[in-house]
Amino acid sequence: MEQIFIVMLIALGLLAIIDLTVGVSNDAVNFLNSAIGSKAVTFRTIMIVASLGILVGALFSSGMMEIARSGIFVPSMFTFNDVMIIFLAVMITDVLLLDVFNSLGLPTSTTVSIVFELLGAAVCLSIMKIVANDDSWATLPAYINTAKATEIVVGILLSVLLSFSIGTIVQYFSRLIFTFQVEKKLKYFGALFGGIAITAITFFILIKGLKGASFLTKETNMWIANNQLTIILVSFVFWTLFSQALMSFLKVNILRVIIVIGTFALALAFAGNDLVNFIGVPIAAFQSYQFFALSGQSADTYMMGKLAEENVVAPFYFLVIAGLIMVYTLWTSKKAKNVIETEMSLARQDTGSTEEKFAPNSLSKFIVRTTVLIGMGINYFLPKSLQLKMDSRFELPKKDKKSSSKDEPAFDMVRASVNLMVASILISIGTSMKLPLSTTYVTFMVAMGTSFADRAWDRDSAVYRVAGVFNVIGGWFVTAIVAFIAAFIAAYILKIGEVYAVVGMLILVGILLYRSNKNHIKKTKEKEAKEAKLDKVDIVTIQGVASESSSQIANVLTRANELYTTVVDGVALQDLNQLKKSKKQLKKLEKEVDDLRGNVYFFIKNLDETSVGASKFYVLTLGYLQDMIKAISFIAQHSFTHVDNNHKKLKFNQIRDLKLIDKKLQDLFDKIVVLFSEEKFSEIDDILKDKEELISAVDKLIQKQIIRIRTTETSPKNSKLYFSILFETDDLIKSTIGLLELFKDFEIDVKRKSFMRMN
Repeated sequence: MEQIFIVMLIALGLLAIIDLTVGVSNDAVNFLNSAIGSKAVTFRTIMIVASLGILVGALFSSGMMEIARSGIFVPSMFTFNDVMIIFLAVMITDVLLLDVFNSLGLPTSTTVSIVFELLGAAVCLSIMKIVANDDSWATLPAYINTAKATEIVVGILLSVLLSFSIGTIVQYFSRLIFTFQVEKKLKYFGALFGGIAITAITFFILIKGLKGASFLTKETNMWIANNQLTIILVSFVFWTLFSQALMSFLKVNILRVIIVIGTFALALAFAGNDLVNFIGVPIAAFQSYQFFALSGQSADTYMMGKLAEENVVAPFYFLVIAGLIMVYTLWTSKKAKNVIETEMSLARQDTGSTEEKFAPNSLSKFIVRTTVLIGMGINYFLPKSLQLKMDSRFELPKKDKKSSSKDEPAFDMVRASVNLMVASILISIGTSMKLPLSTTYVTFMVAMGTSFADRAWDRDSAVYRVAGVFNVIGGWFVTAIVAFIAAFIAAYILKIGEVYAVVGMLILVGILLYRSNKNHIKKTKEKEAKEAKLDKVDIVTIQGVASESSSQIANVLTRANELYTTVVDGVALQDLNQLKKSKKQLKKLEKEVDDLRGNVYFFIKNLDETSVGASKFYVLTLGYLQDMIKAISFIAQHSFTHVDNNHKKLKFNQIRDLKLIDKKLQDLFDKIVVLFSEEKFSEIDDILKDKEELISAVDKLIQKQIIRIRTTETSPKNSKLYFSILFETDDLIKSTIGLLELFKDFEIDVKRKSFMRMN
């Protein structure tokens, strides 16, 4: 029977490795956000600094795993078999839960997940014990330490309120001092700002980053705790003088130094303190097995009281391996980039594009509307001169038109420094005062507060950004609820199913992770392909406009042609699945064209002075493309609704006529695709010769259907669908012809201007 526990230990070891990778992917945003967003140093330098911080934090970690072994449940109330089930259920749930959040790109707390998973699994087995022993429900608190779970919930609320408000205030006054003309103001206030920021960060390293480190004795920790004010004052004087020296003699930008040190500090604290969230449970399981092996008792009788009495210290080689795995994941994880992207999209200084990551909701609309009204009320009482002076402090510097938006930082180094400084101060104070502030929550909410204060959330983006913040905060609470329920269910299955359940759940984890990774790779490729198609902001000449428009038209018409045929076939065959797929593909295509229209603002701004006339042509081209896709989308929607409601099929003559129109459209679109793919614009006139014949063909079918209604028995729903298809087809043809005529006129105009320049 002991062999199954060996298998469980091996499984826990493998799950610990996976958990390290998914955990780092989620928590990387905590210490990489400010450095990557500000582009203070190169990406490679950022990664090296963060990697060093992780290694130092992992190696100097004390390896104390109290939260896993006795922080949530009372070990003396459970047998060895019970705790192994709890630990396995927790790790299975943790790996899957964090992977889901990473795939969604939402930062969550690994501490919350591990605490509520332990709570869920322990409560499950406690209830099973109470029922089996016919005990009173009042004995449940004897099994569970509920104080920790309460502390976590309080920590979320404290982190959200304190971090956002303090981050907002500090950033607002920092911006008033430095403005966006940072270089001019830095020589006056840089040393003082550097002294405050680096003091806060080094104090954070001492209080949080090296908390419980093995090389710090109890006496040293006590001295640090008792002399905090002295440490702060001495550090402030030293770092202020040091900052001034760097600026005066070496001409170093002190903000870069702050960001590098802050990144190292947060990475160190993450590895030193959050390591327990990833390897704490497997280490506790390993230690439990050692106690059990020495006891000589059976797994169902040996009570694990000793687990609470002994210090579970992780062996040094475990820490080394864990550190190396975390560093490797940091460099290779694409899901980490996905999570980082979420915070960047919510915090970036400009809109970047009109496409936002989150959709607005009623709450975000209400908050933005209320905030705008409050702002208007405050401005009513403030003198106009003071308003103008304050607004001038927030004026952004003019951008170089030649520079790509991708090359620009999401925010400047002042905000990045404030992010690191405020987060360090809050976490240090919280740790010293034993307030349950989460590193994830504090760093995220500080970043949101500073972006709000920096006026990064303007009237065009605020409703989306606020919705995004609430989505992330809601995800934190969802983490707790889902972690509890999922671990509860997993523990129940493992307890009931025994060996078979262990094997089955491990296979299930493997399948789910494989599918998740496969889907993420697919989505990443689609996103990269989409960005390659949609990132057309760098087109600055009239030739570029013509060439790019041709490419877009060919791409859209190829897919539209296929989808129209698919919809007509779906209606003819009453194929609901085919129509449903067509609807999804059309929605995706419609969004791509809509995104292109959304980027028109940036496109027009980037055109050179000689090509401004191309702007109207490009806007009208996208308008025609959108009209064409909408026409086919309406056909697909009406067809799907008709078949889904089980209305009467179209008659044979109707289907035959629709296929005739479909064939004519296929021929037309095939010619147009070739025309634009090869840029044979001289052939436009040849295609336009047949336009009247195609429009007339649709008109004849409409007239034929009118005669059918008056002479033969037909279904009202049938006629409604048939007319809808014909009317939308007519719109599709007219939009296509309009596009061709627009392009013909544009080409004529270009040739005329070229001829005039030559003469």
